[in-house]
Amino acid sequence: MLLDRFRMDGKVAVVTGAGRGIGRGCALAFAEAGAHIVCAARTAEQVEDTAAEAERLGVESLAVLCDVSDADQRQNLIDRAVERFGRIDALVNNAGGSPPRAALDTSDSMFARSFDFNVTTAFSLTRLAVPHMLAGHGGSVVNISSAAGRLAQPGFAAYGTAKAALSALTRLLGQEFAPRVRVNAIAVGSVGTSALLPFLDDDTRGKMEELTPMGRLGTVDDIALGALYLGTPAASWVTGKIIEIDGGTESTNWPFEQPQP
Repeated sequence: MLLDRFRMDGKVAVVTGAGRGIGRGCALAFAEAGAHIVCAARTAEQVEDTAAEAERLGVESLAVLCDVSDADQRQNLIDRAVERFGRIDALVNNAGGSPPRAALDTSDSMFARSFDFNVTTAFSLTRLAVPHMLAGHGGSVVNISSAAGRLAQPGFAAYGTAKAALSALTRLLGQEFAPRVRVNAIAVGSVGTSALLPFLDDDTRGKMEELTPMGRLGTVDDIALGALYLGTPAASWVTGKIIEIDGGTESTNWPFEQPQP
């Protein structure tokens, strides 16, 4: 059956930034598909809640406190996953982000931090996880990138550059790790998460929706379904690709005042 290829029964998925938003949605999507889940996030209450919800879906889970910016905590996350489950089959590099800021107000250190948080952490976790995938039956890495990596818009010099680099890294590693480990990314558009919605009044949200061809903001499930596809055998012939899940956006739908030089 074709739908069986979306199953992850008995497999193990590690998801960063799993305490809320897209990360939580991805973790629960993999759990619903039968995967045991390793949830990583910085906030204990949130990550434990995600792990508990995964278990209510009938799988085992492990909550790990992890700030992916810390190399020791990245290593601990992978070690804990292997210690508990003995394998890693999927890694979702979701943790990341950087607030909009005018380029002339972005210091070298801010730029470097954005790159490290969005790119270096994903590379590091992939490098740590892939040997465990290769020790088994292969696996899949899904990087959560952004439409900001391809859309030119003021205020996103640091974040947009970082996400463009993450997309490039995805293509490079997809070639290097094929055929046993697939590496893909999702270029996410504007999604109505707790990170975005508090900044939107009705007028601003309306403008964003008008500028989005599909006429609405994305949902967490929109992204989680894409990650599930890329992480499962359903996408067994897909690697090194950037899947754009953005409501059809071809130009910025960011309605806020643009920074001026």
